[in-house]
Amino acid sequence: MRILLIRHGDPDYEHDTLTEKGHKEAALLAETAEDLNVGDCYVSPLGRAQVTASYTLKKLGLTAETKDWLQEFPAQVDINQETELQKAYPDCKKKNGYFQSRILWDMVPGYWTEHPEYMDKNGWRTSLAAQYSDLVPVYDYVTENFDKLLEQYGYVRDGVHYRVVKESRETITLFCHFGVSCVIMSHLWNISPFILWHSLALAPTSVTEIVTEEREKGTAYFRGLRVGDLSHLYMVKEPPSFAARFCETYGSTEERH
Repeated sequence: MRILLIRHGDPDYEHDTLTEKGHKEAALLAETAEDLNVGDCYVSPLGRAQVTASYTLKKLGLTAETKDWLQEFPAQVDINQETELQKAYPDCKKKNGYFQSRILWDMVPGYWTEHPEYMDKNGWRTSLAAQYSDLVPVYDYVTENFDKLLEQYGYVRDGVHYRVVKESRETITLFCHFGVSCVIMSHLWNISPFILWHSLALAPTSVTEIVTEEREKGTAYFRGLRVGDLSHLYMVKEPPSFAARFCETYGSTEERH
């Protein structure tokens, strides 16, 4: 079995759509669509993913099923009750004297790397961030629904691998987002999502390809063949978007900190 994770194009977050560059990226991706062998397609309900997918779907004459769990990973953290967490999110904004809830996974590296529970495959579930957020139930909702999808293709979660009920060489393509892609990969590979959230930067319209490895009859694991591939942009010398990245050096004031 084969899974493609495709991130949306350069985002216009304010209007939940694509920028002009994002539309160009999505169109360039569609030009290579026939070579991708996308198979069955599923898409996030958010506009930026829907628009990105529409280019490829139109090119191939296909449709996609919208899955709510493919939306950008929505877990939020409340740091008002725990001063320790304020070190993890120093840029958290205040309103009426209280810190506003914010996306959970975007911690500063100086905090999460000094707390080994965030790197542990199970420890992150009992971390401070998990205690003051909806991280665990949202993560479990995504991964449980992802596993239900894989079951339709003959692969049933069994501990830390998958039991093969029916062998398949089919492909499923998920048009979605960076955060939720990292959640899916962390589940497939049994590692903390924080490691992927902070170690990868999947650029807009990047393609990540993961396939089953069935070295033992009835048992499957998943191996990444390519992560964040941007060949469709490089072949026409279109520079990748900066979205998903942070400043390369602290002194790069024009880049996101």
